[in-house]
Amino acid sequence: MIPLLRYLLGAGLILALHAGAEEPLRRYLYAATPDGAQFETGSGEGLLVFDIDHGFKLVRRIGGLSLQTGTRGLTGCTATHSLYYSTTGQGMGRLDLETDKVIWETKLSAGCDRSSVLPDGSKVFAPTGWWDKGETGGFIVVDGTTGKELERIPIGQQAHNSIMSPDGSRLFLGTTTTLTVLNPRNGKVLKQIHDVGEAGVFPFTFNHDLSLAYVCLGQHVGFDVVDLAAGRAIHRVLAGEAPIAHRTHGAALTPDESELWISDQIGKKLFVLDATKMPPVAKSSVALSVEGHGWVNFSLDGAYAWSHAPEVFDARTKKVVATLRDESGKPFGSSKLIEVQMRGSKVIAVSNEFGLGRKK
Repeated sequence: MIPLLRYLLGAGLILALHAGAEEPLRRYLYAATPDGAQFETGSGEGLLVFDIDHGFKLVRRIGGLSLQTGTRGLTGCTATHSLYYSTTGQGMGRLDLETDKVIWETKLSAGCDRSSVLPDGSKVFAPTGWWDKGETGGFIVVDGTTGKELERIPIGQQAHNSIMSPDGSRLFLGTTTTLTVLNPRNGKVLKQIHDVGEAGVFPFTFNHDLSLAYVCLGQHVGFDVVDLAAGRAIHRVLAGEAPIAHRTHGAALTPDESELWISDQIGKKLFVLDATKMPPVAKSSVALSVEGHGWVNFSLDGAYAWSHAPEVFDARTKKVVATLRDESGKPFGSSKLIEVQMRGSKVIAVSNEFGLGRKK
């Protein structure tokens, strides 16, 4: 009897392990509509979910989110399997990615723009917005569990884009022409780097060891290379054969940090630069079908590149491999996009809406 019991227990364990091994990794691209800065290529209201591994085919639309005033940003947390969304109407909400259920929605006292969340999901940091020109602009700190507003951290005018480092050790915020570095655990400002980005406040990104940042220019297509340790810009790089006199809105490193892509929104183009050289040097460009808010990012494995336009590119060949389309087949574009990876019903990883260097 005992040998039979051992056999049955062993067989059960093998079957359980086999079943677990069969759970495939599934990758999805979540895109918000309406985009608070780009309405022309939108598709009603909600989150459109595209299957990365099956030609970016539309899987479903998630409704029930209050996005009608326009989405300002998406930030995700693997630990809480949640997506936090901010809107032009000072709204913020939390969506459970494993159930598609809204956990909470709230209206903040200001803001909120492209936000960031601690890796454990305990706090969300919402910039007060590029439209806020008051001296008290900065972060609104929100309880990630309840949505309750906890405090405000004054930093500067036009607090706009924010990025949490993947390890949660640093929080970056762009205000006017200043890049501020904070300790997100206590909200203390560690460093302010002034006179970067040329004019206004626009997107940026950084490499894996937080030694370099790439800050978009406000009056030309190009970027500043910022030495984060020294606290100053060390190079200014302009794209194109001659200076292109309009802002840059979008900069992303490939995960292996070999290339930097920047967005020329008006020129309907993404410029590709060799980031293994310093300063980065031009390599190529890819054409987009539409103008828009401007954006660029990559899948976590670096295989695909997407932007505010409907086209998806093979990041290696620079060829179009898919077009995002809504339920009616209409080409769809948004600058609010984020990757979610799942096994079965469980969230395994959530990317950042900024294209961060992840070199190991």
